[in-house]
Amino acid sequence: MLKSMTGFGKSTCQLQNRTVLIEVKTLNSKTLDMSIRLPVCYKGFEQEIRNMLASHLVRGKVDFFIGFENGAMLAEASVNIPLMEKYFREISGLYERLGMTAGPELLPALLRLPDVFSVPVGDDVLADWEPLRPAIMQAIEQADAFRTSEGRHLENDLMQRITAIGELLRGIEPFEGARMENLRARLLNGLRELGENVRPDENRFEQELIYYLEKLDISEEKVRLVQHLDYFKETMGERDSSGKKLGFIAQEIGREINTIGSKASDAGIQRLVVQMKDELEKVKEQLMNIL
Repeated sequence: MLKSMTGFGKSTCQLQNRTVLIEVKTLNSKTLDMSIRLPVCYKGFEQEIRNMLASHLVRGKVDFFIGFENGAMLAEASVNIPLMEKYFREISGLYERLGMTAGPELLPALLRLPDVFSVPVGDDVLADWEPLRPAIMQAIEQADAFRTSEGRHLENDLMQRITAIGELLRGIEPFEGARMENLRARLLNGLRELGENVRPDENRFEQELIYYLEKLDISEEKVRLVQHLDYFKETMGERDSSGKKLGFIAQEIGREINTIGSKASDAGIQRLVVQMKDELEKVKEQLMNIL
């Protein structure tokens, strides 16, 4: 079963004097990359939230947000004047050293700096974790369910494209017999162009022809390509299917397609190879979003 790395989950938690909003957004990434935005009063919960996200979402770019509905708790917030003045002095000194003048935009910027706003943390805030935890888990599970739903769409698309590559591969067979005859005819025509006085040894000619045919034979590549396509489909059906593993199999599929193309020596086969490459590129693009 495939899972997308794109997901979204949202939940709310009703506390005594405020409503907490929780959102989880996920996108594709090679690793687990978490961005967590919390009210200052909940900073102490960050590590536990990170652990919950890591254990359930595994990989991807994760944006996690907790906020208050209608600006709740702002009345309890206060500006840390001494800290803000310290920020102002240091930033103003930097402006002077750079020969610049601080503008009106500096004040809003100062208000966004860490710990300028402070909210008193009491026993009620510490007790918020008990109802917050299931609400956070609900948002995470929604995001995970979204990933599963998106994964089903991706799986259908990947199956169609892998199947299309197999059909294109079977389309090569009608060209193979004619390809060998064309090669023989080209070699004979090349000898005739050398002049009537040139009389090739028939046995040697047949030996050289067999040598070239063996070098251009694509039977082994076709067999391996079919095996890789089957393995790709099997891996998609596994319980813990991995986008990285499918990516490795796609690389092997590409290697066999490229070898067939380099040995083809036939315009009809080359056209089919180009179509197979096009389908494989679309497969690789989709795999970038598979968990």
